[in-house]
Amino acid sequence: MITTPRTAMLLAAGFGQRMRPLTETTAKPLLPVADIALIDRHLNMLAAAGVKRAIVNVHWHADKVEAHLASHKTMEIIVSDERDTLLETGGALAKARPLLGDDPVFIVNTDAFWGPADAEPLSRLAENFVPENMDELLLLADTCRCIGYHGRGDFSKDPAGCLQRRTGEAVSDWAYAGVRILKPELYDDQDIAPFSANRIWNQLLENQRLYGIPLDRFWLHVGDPTALRDAEMWLRCHGE
Repeated sequence: MITTPRTAMLLAAGFGQRMRPLTETTAKPLLPVADIALIDRHLNMLAAAGVKRAIVNVHWHADKVEAHLASHKTMEIIVSDERDTLLETGGALAKARPLLGDDPVFIVNTDAFWGPADAEPLSRLAENFVPENMDELLLLADTCRCIGYHGRGDFSKDPAGCLQRRTGEAVSDWAYAGVRILKPELYDDQDIAPFSANRIWNQLLENQRLYGIPLDRFWLHVGDPTALRDAEMWLRCHGE
């Protein structure tokens, strides 16, 4: 039986350096794209997918993020406070581990989303997550169907979806789209200190436990002011 995760964690603590000057006075997840804050886009899609509680980490302009979250009534929201130390993508999960529970959870970056904006990609992630074979399942964006991403891609994958990391100057078709399902137990023995989730990924890649599925939508990566403007133009052209 396929069970969609009922808990999600949204990573919302970063400084948003590449988005300056827009993030000098606010947090990046609060920036509106076509009049909807980045973090609201994800909370709305998660609620539509059946998520009942969200953990959100905060650091930069933490008070503003907390005040904004207080207005949400779609689900229970719990703040993971990183005001003292920004813990990066791995340390954030280590600190929030007691809040995540023991069932698989969604992990969401707040600076990218897809169009059209619906919950179907989240449901497909849940349908394709096979705990016996994998510890994390990533949503992968086609680097030829995106705005705001200028990298060489992150992964290649075999027909079953098992991932290999891009190496050196190679180019791959797939970039991490910022949403994944993972087993919280991966962070049971991790120190609460700043570190990247790549440390966990490296272990999973070695053991062939990191998988991915394609996002069948256009991907909007909102990493800087130019990408934000481009995303708004794309949304206007496609009816939002």
